[in-house]
Amino acid sequence: MMARSAVLLLGLVPVVLCQAEFAPPTVNVSLDEDPEVRWMPLLKVFDADFLKKAGAEVIDTTVPKWVHQAVAPIVVALEKYVPQPYAGEIRGMASNFGGSLSDIIILNFAYEISAFCTSIVAQDKNGHVYHGRNLDYPHPVLTNLTVNVIFLKNGEVAYRGTSFAGYVGLWTGQSPNKFTVSGDQRGSEHLWNWWKNVVSAFLFHRSPVSWLVRETLEEAQNFQDAVMRLSKIPIITGVYYIVGGVRAGEGVVITRDRKGPADIWPLDPVNGGWYRVETNFDHWLPPPARDHRREAANEALNATGQDHINMNTLFQVLSLYPVCNGITVYTTTMSAAAPEKYNTLVWSQGCIRTD
Repeated sequence: MMARSAVLLLGLVPVVLCQAEFAPPTVNVSLDEDPEVRWMPLLKVFDADFLKKAGAEVIDTTVPKWVHQAVAPIVVALEKYVPQPYAGEIRGMASNFGGSLSDIIILNFAYEISAFCTSIVAQDKNGHVYHGRNLDYPHPVLTNLTVNVIFLKNGEVAYRGTSFAGYVGLWTGQSPNKFTVSGDQRGSEHLWNWWKNVVSAFLFHRSPVSWLVRETLEEAQNFQDAVMRLSKIPIITGVYYIVGGVRAGEGVVITRDRKGPADIWPLDPVNGGWYRVETNFDHWLPPPARDHRREAANEALNATGQDHINMNTLFQVLSLYPVCNGITVYTTTMSAAAPEKYNTLVWSQGCIRTD
């Protein structure tokens, strides 16, 4: 099947399949532990000094220095506004990893503003739903910070996701036998809105987009419940939430404003809409002329066909340039109905077209 799909792709689109080089480490985080100590397992696979230096690099290359300097003392004063369990988890990271409290908080908000991504949800002819995503960040150091996290409750897997060491949120996750979710930055939001996001979070008590993903993974009972939560709960900035379920037809792209949904774009396999591709721009508008990720993904999916879509062929589509590109950090493929097949691979040097 993989070979047939590759032949189809080669016939219809310029193919540059990149080679992901390694799987990230996996850590178990027990939600039964006190928030201030539950992230201690990170120190079994990451050096504390490395985490501190890497976090500083992300902050220095993402957050303007004047913003950092202006916000740092305010962040400490407003720490009481960070809801639990995140306040405790962030305090614990600052204490255990050797960073300052303000730096850890700023680091977590820095990740909220530059997630350039591609997400795909697709359904095969038998009604199986597959979900894949590339997460793109302009920080090479993140390839060595990527980690799979299994969140345990009462000794069992409550949910899992892929994240970065030092980050309490999730942009990619799976609630086993319920739903999968990924988040993509919405293109209308810009770097200079960083301060607006902080104000929204602390003064208006709106959730960072990745925190809502994590809360939804922990609390939602099923696909419909997840879609409702991700559509309506106020957040700090615009985003796309892509959700896949366990039954035929359970797939959707939610375009979010800060206060609520701007658009709901579900799968429609009866009328040919067996997949949805979301990058960083509203699906009803053309992307910028320089950005060909949507076009390439659509062409590759059409070449693959609904008869041949599966976890492997979905990964192939996500491995094509420019869907996978120079700042792609990792690719995840998942299916809520087959939670054991959750898979993330890291691109050590991104994906560069060589032909």
